[in-house]
Amino acid sequence: MADPTYTPPEIWTNTESGGKFAAINRPTAGAREQRDLPVGEHPFQLYSSATPNGVKAGIMFEELLEAGHAAEYDAWYIGISDGDQFASGFVDINPNSKIPALLDRSGPEPVRVFESGAILMHLAEKFGAFLPAGSGRAEVLSWLFWQVGSAPFVGGGFGHFYAYAPEKYEYPINRYAMETKRLFDVANQRLAESEYLGGADYTVADIATFPWFAPFVQGGIYGEARKFLSIHEYEHVERWVNQIAQRPAVRRGRIVNRTWGEDDEQLRERHSADDFAGKAI
Repeated sequence: MADPTYTPPEIWTNTESGGKFAAINRPTAGAREQRDLPVGEHPFQLYSSATPNGVKAGIMFEELLEAGHAAEYDAWYIGISDGDQFASGFVDINPNSKIPALLDRSGPEPVRVFESGAILMHLAEKFGAFLPAGSGRAEVLSWLFWQVGSAPFVGGGFGHFYAYAPEKYEYPINRYAMETKRLFDVANQRLAESEYLGGADYTVADIATFPWFAPFVQGGIYGEARKFLSIHEYEHVERWVNQIAQRPAVRRGRIVNRTWGEDDEQLRERHSADDFAGKAI
């Protein structure tokens, strides 16, 4: 066990820190290899993995298709543990080398969109769906960006120190456990007074938040996190998660670019609705 205290040097230098992502983490940006991305036949090209942030985009596309919009897309798997996000083709779309990334080819010139919240907002505005245009717009956007700003505390904070860090230390686990519980309480109080986060209607705010909160409620993230954080206390969040989880588009979107779990819960790539045949959706 490493010493529990650490005195920062005058000037930081990169050292081997261990942990699950040590092999790919570096303090620099940019491409590490020259490799083009595959391109399919549809107007939208999604490059992603079924992490909570990636699932947002899969759900959004499937909800648009469910609602009858012309939002056909190809979803290509990006292996983030393998460093696919550092290939030149991916970096050209997202210089931050994070999934999901989108290439919108539906207009005269291709448009790149990166960061999950930006992808949701781009598609919502393009199709006029899941984002109200009137007085409720500000409320929905506030909850959308609440989630975007909160995710690093839940994932890079709580998830990293509780599940992935090579050593377990009390201070960071307690710090981020407290913040994660506070965020659940924010949502729980909101959902006690409103059916959905943005109001009476299902919107991009719910699509953004559901992939992060649902695995805690359903026990599918960070090991024993549901028990550790007493997620059962957040009854209104549980109601909301269970309600959204039944949506057909959500069931499909959650397995897009998923490469782990049971075979019938995986869909490495998605190119048409036929790809869901035989899946547990």
